[in-house]
Amino acid sequence: MDIVEIKNLTFKYPQQEVQNFNNFNLKIKKGEWLAIIGHNGSGKSTLVRLIDGLLAPESGEITVSGIKLTPESVWDVRSKIGMVFQNPDNQFVGANVEDDVAFGLENAAIPREEMLIRVRQALERVGMWEFADHEPVRLSGGQKQRVALAGIIALKPEIIILDEATSMLDPEGRQSVLEIIRELNQVEHLTVISITHDIDEASNAQRVVVLDDGKIVQDDIPAKIFSHGASLVKIGLEPPFSEKLKEELIKQEIKVPDEYLTKEGMVDWLWQLFSKQ
Repeated sequence: MDIVEIKNLTFKYPQQEVQNFNNFNLKIKKGEWLAIIGHNGSGKSTLVRLIDGLLAPESGEITVSGIKLTPESVWDVRSKIGMVFQNPDNQFVGANVEDDVAFGLENAAIPREEMLIRVRQALERVGMWEFADHEPVRLSGGQKQRVALAGIIALKPEIIILDEATSMLDPEGRQSVLEIIRELNQVEHLTVISITHDIDEASNAQRVVVLDDGKIVQDDIPAKIFSHGASLVKIGLEPPFSEKLKEELIKQEIKVPDEYLTKEGMVDWLWQLFSKQ
């Protein structure tokens, strides 16, 4: 079942002459984790803003959870979607962590008793309940992003959109956030759409779409897309570390596996290779 369907989408910003999207089509399955990657200006963030109704297309149709996106239905569509942006500071409105997570629920007119339960459950889910009375500005980058994520979880959306949500985090903070997203996707079957420059982050997805100037140039599972590092370089993307390492090993006349390996898979393969010598 498709939870998002985009048909013949056409869009351009008022100040531009060239269209960002022209008869663009995309389907996203319910419960899927889709990563959308591409160089700066390829249309990634524009696309998710169109899905969320923050931008309006010139023509075409966008349907989210069975609701056709129109000016009249935009708030119904947004109730199905939670967005986590690059800089969590831009999402904070509460004096402390607990108030901030409660803010969206108050706007949704959730009864107070239920709201208190949801806030605690969401903060416990991301490991931040012990910081409930802390000021958000005093948290680390990873902690801030987990609080922003808790605010989305409390609203119980059907779709979570991560718009470069881990790009400002250190490796530990990034891994922590991605573990939470993976659990939400696999255990609760939330649909995840992640916009990212991080190839290693995108490898967590079940499917990857590569955008180049508003066009889909690749659409496949991560292993197939990332095994062709040269095609990624051609459109301005950095190949995965494991593929770059393979290239260096080939130069040393070492035979490497044909299939794509994650960093962890590459470590296992190297360990087996050198343990035989």
